[in-house]
Amino acid sequence: MSDKKTLSARLRTADFGSAGSRRLLRNGEIPAVIYGKAQPLHVIVNAHEFEMKRSGFSESTLITLNVSGDAAHNVFVKTYQEDLLRRCIHHIDFFEVTAGHTVRTHVRVELEGNPVGCRQGGVLDQVIHELEIECLPKDLPEVIKADVSALEINEAFRVEQLQIPAGIKIHEDADATIATVRVVKEEAPAETEAADATAAEAAPAAADTTESK
Repeated sequence: MSDKKTLSARLRTADFGSAGSRRLLRNGEIPAVIYGKAQPLHVIVNAHEFEMKRSGFSESTLITLNVSGDAAHNVFVKTYQEDLLRRCIHHIDFFEVTAGHTVRTHVRVELEGNPVGCRQGGVLDQVIHELEIECLPKDLPEVIKADVSALEINEAFRVEQLQIPAGIKIHEDADATIATVRVVKEEAPAETEAADATAAEAAPAAADTTESK
């Protein structure tokens, strides 16, 4: 597992409450809770490390959270509270997964290839950007890729066409559209001519008004 998929933390055993949280934040640390087991576990995460790595964390990223004084926990970032004005994280909720137990989460869909229809003047439109899946933690993919190279104009790539690895269950309608190549809508010639005619008629009237003044 690469360093980007790990975080360090330490147990939070005292100084709870809002005042304690503010002290942690001032010291460059973030209060956090690990859910998923019988009892939530309160920990403290280094703010700088989390800020440096969070761009690589998605809802489907399995992280090894190394807790000093405890053990390593396999977790997802469930949610975090961010102060956009101060540009800092106030709190993090982790969800711990257990080996041998399936997890249900969302995974990003990534399109691959240059569709035939785009080379013919069409535009590729991605309709579904993520899918809800269920699998064991060891089988969890970072992304699900969809090869749209063969799509022609007015054709759609559907969920049932995805090459899904074994052990992964998709919670989505098989007929749902992942992406489509559509025709670029152009202004009809009749509408263009009508607009030009209206503009031409308006020009002399505007000139007459100017002269009368």
